[in-house]
Amino acid sequence: MILNLDPLFTPLGQKNAIEFDSFTFSGGEPHIKIQSDLTEINEVFITTRIQSFNDLGFLLIAVDALRRLAVKNIHLFLPYMPGARQDRVMIPGESLSVKVYADLINGLNLESVTVFDPHSEVTPALLNNCKVLSNHEFIKYVIKDIDTEVILVSPDGGALKKIYKVSEFLGGLTVVECSKKRNVKNGKLEGFKVYEDDLKGQPCLIVDDICDGGGTFVGLAKALKKTNAGDLYLAVSHGIFNKGTQLLNEHFTKIYSTNSFKDLNEETVEQLKLKTLL
Repeated sequence: MILNLDPLFTPLGQKNAIEFDSFTFSGGEPHIKIQSDLTEINEVFITTRIQSFNDLGFLLIAVDALRRLAVKNIHLFLPYMPGARQDRVMIPGESLSVKVYADLINGLNLESVTVFDPHSEVTPALLNNCKVLSNHEFIKYVIKDIDTEVILVSPDGGALKKIYKVSEFLGGLTVVECSKKRNVKNGKLEGFKVYEDDLKGQPCLIVDDICDGGGTFVGLAKALKKTNAGDLYLAVSHGIFNKGTQLLNEHFTKIYSTNSFKDLNEETVEQLKLKTLL
């Protein structure tokens, strides 16, 4: 059976969905009560999207409720791994946040945890019984929709390994590497570089896992245009877009994302539902 903790997010469908009631106490604590009869049910698949620590708390108590109903095998589909970008300690005094989240999830003793396009190899290394859903089918859909030959653009060295795998999956598309500098003290981006002198007006598709504020992609777009890039497209697996897309729209012909983090109401973003990739 399936327990969709976010009623708007049902990537595994709604057939055999577990019914439950939930609310938040006035003190801020989440509460859940499973309504479905789970007698003789030994396996449950949980789907959820975590946008806050309270969402994680809801997951924790949901698993506890299932355990108390004698459900033995529990799988989790968690496409966006919280804290994934905090996968290293840059300066003393910081937390290794991704490990904090991973430790809490590992404590649930799940049969499997499936994540979509993790930020780095740190996430699957920290999560027990982790299964990775790559972004390959997502980018394949994007390429088909653009319907013209494009250059794949890696926004930085960290994304380069993944983007070459995407290129190989798609039959060997050209890859252009870029880089950026970030001040570790204030977090501001200070420079962008495209490792190609002349892109000869060819369309370019930037591929990355997360778009938060969008500053990285605006800076890259400007740098790409200086090297004679054609139409620019952006594909990000996890669209947070905390500042909206207005500034991005000034530089990109089209933006693609999925519903891994939240449902978007942006006319300029084509959001692919993850259920189509499973």
